[in-house]
Amino acid sequence: MTSTVPALGTRTAEGSALQAVLLDMDGTLVDTEGFWWDVEVEIFAGLGHALDDTWRHVVVGGPMTRSAGFLIEATGADIALAELMVLLNEGFEDRIDRALPLMPGAARLLAELSEYEIPTALVSASHRRIIDRVLTSLGPQHFALSVAGDEVPRTKPHPDPYLAAAAGLGVDPARCAVVEDTATGVAAAEAAGCHVVAVPSVAPIAPAARRTVVTSLEDVDLAFLRGLITL
Repeated sequence: MTSTVPALGTRTAEGSALQAVLLDMDGTLVDTEGFWWDVEVEIFAGLGHALDDTWRHVVVGGPMTRSAGFLIEATGADIALAELMVLLNEGFEDRIDRALPLMPGAARLLAELSEYEIPTALVSASHRRIIDRVLTSLGPQHFALSVAGDEVPRTKPHPDPYLAAAAGLGVDPARCAVVEDTATGVAAAEAAGCHVVAVPSVAPIAPAARRTVVTSLEDVDLAFLRGLITL
């Protein structure tokens, strides 16, 4: 977990209780959810198995152990979980080395949060080796810290990653805005007590208490996030 934490004496809007913004990575800031599925399809094809496209909704957004384990069980493929996880990470790294498209609005939002010195964390179920490669493109200067899925006892949908990020920033989870693209990530953020903005990438997400659903990060700016959490 990186830990260059800025002072919390940030410029805030009068009446806003927002202390920090916590952002998911795959499918939220970078358009990579499809990369994972493509890698999974390719690997299992090499093992002699075709993946059912409906399984994509099962594996999206979750920890690699859960996704990989599900696919092994569903296909009956003769491969160990640890071996499959290595292949998945290697295949994903190969794709992001070739291209790493940002989601619409991501660069603008990160720049605005940096300009106004809003403590910001990257919180992902991806492993540290993946996060560090993506950070070079996103700009590590935009994040006070990052939390990887292989650095917490339990990753999403458990609250541990978001609780770790809030603790690392020294803020109250109830005064954090989280931006997520999957039901798994939303569940983790809500279990941590955060306010959530859902930007669905693969499967629909319904609005709920303390949860706002938008169609794109282009609909999200600092004023919008501050409006979620008021004194």
